[in-house]
Amino acid sequence: MSDRRLAVITGASAGIGTAFAEVLAEQGFDLVLVARRLDRLEQIAERLEAEHPIRAIPMSLDLSDRSAPERLMERLDSEQLVVDVLVNNAGYAIPTRFCDTEWSAIDQFLEVLATGQVHLMHLVVPGMRDRGYGRVMNVASLAAFAPENPGGLYGAVKRFLVSASRAVWMEQRGSDVHVTAVCPGYTWTEFHDVLGNREQISKLPKFMWQKAEHVAREGWRACERNKPVVVTGRMNKLLRIVCLFLSGTSKVRSGPKSQTAATRDDA
Repeated sequence: MSDRRLAVITGASAGIGTAFAEVLAEQGFDLVLVARRLDRLEQIAERLEAEHPIRAIPMSLDLSDRSAPERLMERLDSEQLVVDVLVNNAGYAIPTRFCDTEWSAIDQFLEVLATGQVHLMHLVVPGMRDRGYGRVMNVASLAAFAPENPGGLYGAVKRFLVSASRAVWMEQRGSDVHVTAVCPGYTWTEFHDVLGNREQISKLPKFMWQKAEHVAREGWRACERNKPVVVTGRMNKLLRIVCLFLSGTSKVRSGPKSQTAATRDDA
């Protein structure tokens, strides 16, 4: 066993998940890197161990499987590892509209982005509280504050994740367990490459984009300061205000809608 604290990061094989791994390795945390693509995880773990005096454990796991959170904890328990930091970053979105999507795909989507993330929090937060230290970062989205678009669930699920993060943060006030919903906007990751709309989305002005590293660093600082929600980047903070205004306006004019989604980013 190491005397260093341990961080578990889901969706760690690319994008924001990898950036969180790099930031936490710099801070001296041992890492458990969770995603589906073991080869990518092994490469990242090898690099981080070469760059920092830490241990990085790659773990291939499909978080759409309802048993995945408990199997993850069983693996950690077998190695006598306890979770000091949890980064719930695994996520994707469905490119088809609600009525055109098989229920099995929606069920898996909800497991990865909602049920599974809350399940992991439920498994690790009591131990954090008992040991007197814990950090949880749930990677949500600026979409949590935006008006809904027809036919999807992405924004709705991200709103749920923000609300769930706030609820657990409130419960843990007065302890040294911090829970933060990290809400990035457009970020340079594989997200839009997998979706197939990179050319279209790249036409957006450069000032609207953030690097994954910036998201991870700002998210970690906010969690250390025990902020329940952080929207990363100055432009996104302004856009949040616009989104909240538009969301209120759209509800008055047309009633509830739903948010169109993109594609998977935890592979």
